Amino acid sequence: MSYNILVLDDEKEIADLVEVYLKNENYNVYKFYNAKDALKCIEETPLDMAILDVMLPEIDGFSICKIIREKYNYPIIMLTAKVDDISKIQGLSIGADDYITKPFNPLELVARVKSGLRRYHNYNNENESKDIIEILGLTINKKNHKCFLYNEEIDLTPTEFSILWYLCENRGKVVSSEELFSAVWKEKYWDYNNTVMVHIKRIRQKLHEKPKHPKFIKTVWGVGYEIE
Repeated sequence: MSYNILVLDDEKEIADLVEVYLKNENYNVYKFYNAKDALKCIEETPLDMAILDVMLPEIDGFSICKIIREKYNYPIIMLTAKVDDISKIQGLSIGADDYITKPFNPLELVARVKSGLRRYHNYNNENESKDIIEILGLTINKKNHKCFLYNEEIDLTPTEFSILWYLCENRGKVVSSEELFSAVWKEKYWDYNNTVMVHIKRIRQKLHEKPKHPKFIKTVWGVGYEIE
C-alpha cells in the first residue's frame, strides 16, 4: 500500500529533500511551501501522515497541527530549528506524534515516518505491538530477537539484546544497574560489579553512539541508565 504524506516547509531545499527520500520509499508526497495550499490539501485529500515545519511565515506549524487534530488522527511529525524542551512539549501537547530538529539525517526522518505509519495502521494488533518497540529510528523485535537502526540490522548478543529490550520497555524511567542486572542475569547484583557498564558500552558502540552525547542510552550519574 502506498501512503499519502503531506510535507510542508517554507524552506524549498528541505521540502524538496524530504520529498526525494519519501518518494524513494514509494510514498505519495504532497509537498507545499506555504500553509494556505497545505490546508486546502488537508481538507481535500485523504492523508496518512503530515510533516510540518514549525516556523512558517503565515500560520505556524503548531496552529496547523491543531487544525488537523480537530478532524483527523493520523501521525504528525514536526520539523523545527528550535531545540528547547518548551517548544517540544508544546508540539507534543497539541497532538504531534514526533519531533525532529534541523538539521536532521534524512534516513532518520524516513525511519520515523515508517515507525509512525506502522504504529498508526497496526495499532489494533496488540500482540504485535507488545513484541515490537520503535524509538527514534531504532526498532527492536522481541519475537525474533532482531534489532534495526534506520533499517540497518544491528548484531546484538542475547545479553545485549535483553539489556536493550529492558531499557526500551522501561522508556522514560531511570533503570539502576542493580535492577538491570537482576532483570537480565536473574542474579543478585554485587557492589563494584561493572558487568552492566561494559555491556552498555558495547551496545552504544553498535548503535554508533557518540560517547559524550549518546542519543539512545543516557547515563544518569549516580542513578542508572535511561532511554528517553
